[in-house]
Amino acid sequence: MITTKKKSPGRLSALLLVLFGLSFTPSFLGGEGRVQAFRPSTTTKSWSSSRSSSVLSSTRLLANNKKKKAVIAGATGYIGKAVVRESVRQGYETYALARDVSKLQSPEGKALYGEAFQGAKVVECNVCNLESLQQTFADITQGDGDNDEKIDLIVSCLASRSGVKKDAYAIDYQATLHCLEAGRACNARHFVLLSAFCVKNPWLQFQQAKLKFEAALQAQNDMTWTIVRPTAFFKSVSGQLEVVQSGAPYVMFGDGKVTRCNPIAESDLARYLVDSAQEPSRCNQIINLGGPDEPLNMQQQGEMLFQAIGKEPKFFYAPLWLFDVIIDSLQWLADTFQSEALENAAETGRIGKYYAVEDMLTTDPKEKYGTITLQEHFNRIAVEGQEYDPYTTMFAKKPTTAATITTTATQKEEATSL
Repeated sequence: MITTKKKSPGRLSALLLVLFGLSFTPSFLGGEGRVQAFRPSTTTKSWSSSRSSSVLSSTRLLANNKKKKAVIAGATGYIGKAVVRESVRQGYETYALARDVSKLQSPEGKALYGEAFQGAKVVECNVCNLESLQQTFADITQGDGDNDEKIDLIVSCLASRSGVKKDAYAIDYQATLHCLEAGRACNARHFVLLSAFCVKNPWLQFQQAKLKFEAALQAQNDMTWTIVRPTAFFKSVSGQLEVVQSGAPYVMFGDGKVTRCNPIAESDLARYLVDSAQEPSRCNQIINLGGPDEPLNMQQQGEMLFQAIGKEPKFFYAPLWLFDVIIDSLQWLADTFQSEALENAAETGRIGKYYAVEDMLTTDPKEKYGTITLQEHFNRIAVEGQEYDPYTTMFAKKPTTAATITTTATQKEEATSL
């Protein structure tokens, strides 16, 4: 289990973030480093793990026996890390984009990302700067002599952390658009977008920003594309693990049966995203995607979590009107004092309410994917713990050394062999 230091939210949104983390979190929110033969320009830094991936399910080769190239934007995020790992596993020459390579080379950075980035080349660039990103892509495509090598796959896992308007349009739209434009400039082949199921009913700022980029992606003809809208990630519904382990009740809204979902494992989702570049049926398609479970309401999820930790279920039912009181109060204060901070706090409340009242569910068998069930996930994290995330696992503890990676990996191997 890898954890990192939790950042304290602002006072105005602290209560909303706690309520949000205890109920459901949106899916908008996945060795020694050394520089290898990749020669970046003076504006681009890179490092690569000294250990290669131990398993390749299939090696992606061109006619000249060179590996196909894949670029992962948002690589340091929850799903991004899983996509990097899967891309390497499938045999792509994988480039993981990161804002600050030096942080990844620190002891804490190696503990957090070393395992996920084994076999990948980590490249420093700023996705918010189009010129910098275009130079980075040009460096990646530089081949031998005059023979440039195309980027075969770009996977964007970029997503704003907060979901408020300014962040959403800066990341979910503009930075993602930069990745598209940089890909078009270097004649990249296929673009896979990690979007969100919730954009089909958009009344939040980040949903509208995502839809604006989706429209831009569909409007261009230079690259083929796939848009994947997952229902929810496993981390989105496991934020209460530490709470219930400590003896506190599992918090639900309404009667616990208001919403249903079928979340998907990060490894299953990562495989689907990377496979999309080679699957003709997914070319130029928008795909809603959930996991293999049948519809699960919050009470059922809570019962499954208690089963995993071996405790009798204990629930607390929070009224839905609580969201309205908080949101309306914050919005009134924001309008009265023209405060961006208060407006952002109100939007955070609206995000929380959205996931408390809206289903994140696919029922069509064609829109269900993967082999890992939510109960299996709960059983695993009940023993191993889960990776800390400030927007979900709000009460997780903090082991930070690289030794933790080895311990966790050993536990997984022992569990697999039993």
